[in-house]
Amino acid sequence: MTHLKEVKCVVWDLDNTLWCGTLLEPGDVLLRPGIREVIAELDGRGILHSIASRNNYQDAMGKLREWDLHDFFLYPQINWGSKSESIRLIQEKLNIGMDTIVFIDDQPFERDEVSESLPEVETFDASTYLDLPALTRMNPRFVTRDSKQRRIMYQEDMQRVKDEEEYIGPRESFMASLRMRFIISEAEEEDLERAEELTVRTNQLNATGRTYSYEELYALMKSDHHKLYVCELTDRYGSYGKIGLALVEMQADHWCLNMLLMSCRVMSRSVGSILLSYIMQRARQDGKKLLAHFKQTDRNRMMYVTYRFSNFSELTNDGHGNIVFANDLSQVQGFPPYVEVMTPGAAGFPHSQA
Repeated sequence: MTHLKEVKCVVWDLDNTLWCGTLLEPGDVLLRPGIREVIAELDGRGILHSIASRNNYQDAMGKLREWDLHDFFLYPQINWGSKSESIRLIQEKLNIGMDTIVFIDDQPFERDEVSESLPEVETFDASTYLDLPALTRMNPRFVTRDSKQRRIMYQEDMQRVKDEEEYIGPRESFMASLRMRFIISEAEEEDLERAEELTVRTNQLNATGRTYSYEELYALMKSDHHKLYVCELTDRYGSYGKIGLALVEMQADHWCLNMLLMSCRVMSRSVGSILLSYIMQRARQDGKKLLAHFKQTDRNRMMYVTYRFSNFSELTNDGHGNIVFANDLSQVQGFPPYVEVMTPGAAGFPHSQA
């Protein structure tokens, strides 16, 4: 691996890894000393935890509940299948990049099986668990409010998904029942740590893939020729946190969208185009056409579709994935009827639209 990304999830084995001993053999198993503190420390930095273990599910979860650790682990895969298949399922459920997952196991065979099947996943011997918090990949530059709440946000979303699966009636009726509120605001200094984190962590719904430092974002926020927008999504379950970011450069005859990204956690809520629609409305109100930079990758096809669905056409394409879209704004789609959209106060532009 030439470039190791920040870790988003640690996947743990159980026997002789999280605890000493084998659960299904005679004798007690004992929690490894200091491992609770390691798990809690990483959790507080916004790093998620899960499990890939060959064990009986009920027995293993019972032991974790006994130690009050069960709540830390999202989508635990405790079964008799391969560890690599368990990690694939975890990655799919969390909707994160495979190269942001690490795997901890005491058995070289298991680590090798994962490395062979999933080369993007870095593996560690269980004996090194106390070293994990010191690793560069485990130390995000900023720990934001959203970071600290990340596991809880995922758990709230798991409840949303469960309730949606059990809901009887049209999907739009369920969406309306969520009482979603999409809040768009111009970034303030307190937003910049999360804004930098979004540019680093977001890959799938990121139009350009470019990362911005806190210092760069601060300069752009202060610039008279730029608008830096952040957005938050809330519903009756709680807040998704700050989940979107856009950077607009304002030229004499046009606006240029230099950055547009949205957290993958809101993909299923059908709100990904709201921020784009808002910027289109503002540009048209200002009498400008809108351009948008786009860097095509194998991971952000949904952003390409979002632009095309919003009536952008390719103005230039260098054949290497660098595209400039253009939109004359003759057609601008409205906001979804099941979301209340709160927008910054501006002359002639309402504070909120439903």
